[in-house]
Amino acid sequence: MLLIWENIILAINSLLSNKMRALLTMLGIIIGIGSVIAIITVGDSLTLSVSENMQSMGANDVYVMLNSRNQEEDTSEIDGIKYGALPADGYTEDDYITEEMIKEMCEKFSNEIYAINLQYNAGSGTANKGKDAASVNLVGNSVGYYVTNKLNLISGHMFSESDFEERKNVAIVSDKLVNKLYDGDSMKALGEEVTLSVNGKAETFTIVGVYEYQSMGMMGMSMGGDNVTTDFYVPLKTAMDFNHAPIAYPYLQVITTVGTDADELSVKIEKFFEPYYRSNRNCEVNVVTMGSMVSMLTDMLSTITLAISIVAGIALIVGGIGVMNIMLVSITERTREIGTRKALGAKNSSIRMQFIVEAMIICLIGGIFGVILGVGGGVLASNLLGYPARPSISGIVVSLIFSMSIGIFFGYYPANKAAKMNPIDALRYE
Repeated sequence: MLLIWENIILAINSLLSNKMRALLTMLGIIIGIGSVIAIITVGDSLTLSVSENMQSMGANDVYVMLNSRNQEEDTSEIDGIKYGALPADGYTEDDYITEEMIKEMCEKFSNEIYAINLQYNAGSGTANKGKDAASVNLVGNSVGYYVTNKLNLISGHMFSESDFEERKNVAIVSDKLVNKLYDGDSMKALGEEVTLSVNGKAETFTIVGVYEYQSMGMMGMSMGGDNVTTDFYVPLKTAMDFNHAPIAYPYLQVITTVGTDADELSVKIEKFFEPYYRSNRNCEVNVVTMGSMVSMLTDMLSTITLAISIVAGIALIVGGIGVMNIMLVSITERTREIGTRKALGAKNSSIRMQFIVEAMIICLIGGIFGVILGVGGGVLASNLLGYPARPSISGIVVSLIFSMSIGIFFGYYPANKAAKMNPIDALRYE
C-alpha cells in the first residue's frame, strides 16, 4: 500500500513538472469521456421523459389492434388461389373489429373494463366561415376518448349522450380556429354554424365547445401561431358517416378499472378474439399494454444511445494512443532515473508499477475533467431540447473505471519496456 502511494506521489510530481504536456496528453481522454457522458445524459433524459409521458397517457391501458399475419406462415394455394398474404387494398370490411365483438368483450370483462376509446380520422380539410378559413383534422371519438384525454374546455360543453346516439353534426373546436373565424371570442363561437370541407365534401356543423390547443411541438412551443392545423372533434359515428365508412374498427383502446392488472387483462382479451380470427387469413388481433410499449421504446432508445456512445468512445482509443506515446517519451527522458533505481535494488515489478500508475493517474484526471465537461454539456443539451436533465451516475462511474483501464492497457507496454531496461545501459544513457 505504501509503495502504491509513493508511486502516486511520483506520478503527480511528474505531471506537475510538465503541465502543458500532461494537459495535451489528457485532451483525448477528456474529449472521449466528455462525449460519452454527454450522449448518455441526453439519451437517458430523453428515454425517461418519453417513458414518463407515455405512462401518463395511460399507464394501465390495453391496446387492441389488427395485425397482418406473417405471410410466410400460411401461403397455401387452393384452386389456384394463394392465401396468406394481405390484400393489395389492405384489410377488408370483414377483417375489422365489429361493435358486436366490442359489446361482448365489455360484457365478459365488465369488472375490469372502465371505458373503451374508439377513434376515426376522417381526413384533413378546412373549416369555413364566410371568407375566413382554418385548417383542421376531422376526428371522431367515442365517449371513452374523453375519459382518457381531458380536453381543457375554454367555453361550452362536451358532447351529450344524444349527440353520440343520434350522430349529430356538432363539434368541439380549438381556440386557434376561434381566433381565425371569430376574432378569438369563444363565447361568440358557441352555437355558430361552420362549414367543414374535407376530401371534396362539405357539411355544416354546430360548435358546442371550444378547447385550448396544446402544442405537441419540441419544447412544448406552439409552432406556426394560429395557422396550425388543429383537431375538429365530432361524435365518432358522425365522422364515420361523413366518409360513409363501415361501423367497424382496426384499433381500440381499453381503459381498465382501478386495481386491474393490465397484463393479465391483455392476455384474456387476446384469447377472447382468437375464435373470431382463427380462420382469418389476412390478419389477427394483437393486444399490448402501455408497459410493453414503453419497454420496447426505451429498449430502442437505449440501443441507439449505446451505439452513438460507442462511436464517441473511439476518441478514447485515440486518447489512449496519446498516453502510450507520451509515456514512451517520458521513459526515454528518465532513462538515467530508471537505471539509478534499478542499481539501488528496485525490482522490475516496482518500475513497471510506477509507470502504470502514472498512466492511470493521467487517464483518471482526464476522466474527471471529461465527466465535468460531459455532464455540463449533457445538461445544457437536454435543457435546450426541453427535457429535464438526468446525468447517469452509473455511466459516470463506468466511464471513470474505463478511463483508468485505458491507462493500464496503453501504459503497460511503456512500463514493461522501462522495467526490462539493463541498469548499466540506462546509467550510460545521455
